[in-house]
Amino acid sequence: MSGPDRRIDPGNFPTIASRLNAASTICLPLGSTEQHGPHLPLDTDTVIAEAFTTRIVARWGSDFDLWQLPALTVGLSREHEWAPGTVSHSVTAMTKLLREKAGEIVKALPARNLLVVNGHGGNRGILDAVGYEFAGDFGLNVCSLHLGALISPVPDKGLPEIHAGRDETSVMLALAPERVNRERIAELRNPPDAAAVRAFILDPAVSWPWSSGDLRIADLGVIGDARAASEEHGRAIVERIVEAAGGVLRQLLTNQKASRR
Repeated sequence: MSGPDRRIDPGNFPTIASRLNAASTICLPLGSTEQHGPHLPLDTDTVIAEAFTTRIVARWGSDFDLWQLPALTVGLSREHEWAPGTVSHSVTAMTKLLREKAGEIVKALPARNLLVVNGHGGNRGILDAVGYEFAGDFGLNVCSLHLGALISPVPDKGLPEIHAGRDETSVMLALAPERVNRERIAELRNPPDAAAVRAFILDPAVSWPWSSGDLRIADLGVIGDARAASEEHGRAIVERIVEAAGGVLRQLLTNQKASRR
């Protein structure tokens, strides 16, 4: 784990003030509060984003001078708004929140590199857009690491894992097994139609405002097959992504150096 010395909180402010500089990298976990089927908690994406950030900082913190911020726990989750417990920002509010966060980072800290560790696929579009503003308006060298895409690469055939299925459930079994209600996985009996999932969610040429309440693409809000989840599979995913983060961080610092030429 990263330990308190690389977490940005009131308890280690003197350390932060003396150790951070422009080449340091701030790591911001970004999650969501939304339905994750009958077996996973509403804060699944936040748990995943924060846990991966902690592990990335523990693995690469000394190499790339990483520092971890507290997680943002609400994102853009309108595709899940049919379900009780889902909380979502509007696009306007989310944009304002992210811009204000960027401004506060620049004002409060000398670091000018920012890695957003994004645990929710629905946040990706707005992160792509505000990334340009982070760079142009605030002078931040920024990169967003999208955990969903790393956890579940799209297969050539079969049912893609999109939300609360085999891969995401496996990761939760590896990271926070006490938060997984394994008994309720048995309630999932109607796997989504793979062709519909690909058409409504993954077609690169067409965008649809899809909903995880649509029975064509989800079973009790799950898009994937959680019945096949295992802790072993989750541990393998976690190890793979934490190691892959090293290359992303290396590129982030290369980009900072290149921008100064």
